[in-house]
Amino acid sequence: MNLEIRTFAIRDAAADEDEARLASFLRTVEVERIDTAYADAGWRVLVHFRDLRRKEERAQIEQAISDAINAWRAEMARNEGIEKDQVLPQGVVSEIARYAPTTEIELAVIASAAGINVGERGADIVRVVRQTMEDLTD
Repeated sequence: MNLEIRTFAIRDAAADEDEARLASFLRTVEVERIDTAYADAGWRVLVHFRDLRRKEERAQIEQAISDAINAWRAEMARNEGIEKDQVLPQGVVSEIARYAPTTEIELAVIASAAGINVGERGADIVRVVRQTMEDLTD
């Protein structure tokens, strides 16, 4: 998740009001860094942050994809009489949930980086990811 930047002014003439506005903002974000400088009768505050709402939304998307792939993986394992990790290792499930590949090419890159060949199951995995993403946007 990329950093965002927002600038605030803490004016000498309205410090309490400006500080309250800044404090309210800071409660809603994950601060990476704050830079300050004094100029023209007030402080300038540069906040480098990650939006917590986006972070939470991203976590919910990852969890939904992970749950859907794990359900698919369990069904495949049951149908083939093998262990779930033989269908798709849990570590790869986490990576798929993290990157949400919607094409077999994207999935192949993720899987090969983990040393896994998804082979003929790739289309099913992509279908599960796509369906999950569609369900989340409905």
